[in-house]
Amino acid sequence: MTPTRPYLLRAFYEWILDNGMTPHILINAEAENVVVPQEQVQDGRIVFNIAPRATKDLRMGNDATEFLGRFGGEVVSIYLPTPSILAIYARENPEQTNFMFSPEDIENYQEATDQQEPTTPIKKPSPLKLVKRSK
Repeated sequence: MTPTRPYLLRAFYEWILDNGMTPHILINAEAENVVVPQEQVQDGRIVFNIAPRATKDLRMGNDATEFLGRFGGEVVSIYLPTPSILAIYARENPEQTNFMFSPEDIENYQEATDQQEPTTPIKKPSPLKLVKRSK
């Protein structure tokens, strides 16, 4: 069976938006394969506003969440493996509208994904750009 964690993240994200609130996610920035602006990390964690107006090309897949965000006026590619997402909550009311994953959830997610057949991984965005090829 596939892990429930990515489905719960997507469902809670939609619920927050449907109720006119702003979704934020708490990330373990020290988790494996996390790509975030390190200068924004505090105590090994970082919080992102993932509202549609704050991100571009948001994709919440089963293996990872990725999007483009702005930091200091620059567009930055963000890549968050699902186990790195510790919580999702609404900025307007974080105490009443949060969904935190426990350490057991993270372990169960790892065990479930280890037992699955390999899937095509989400490719990390390349920092390289195609300029124009000459003939």
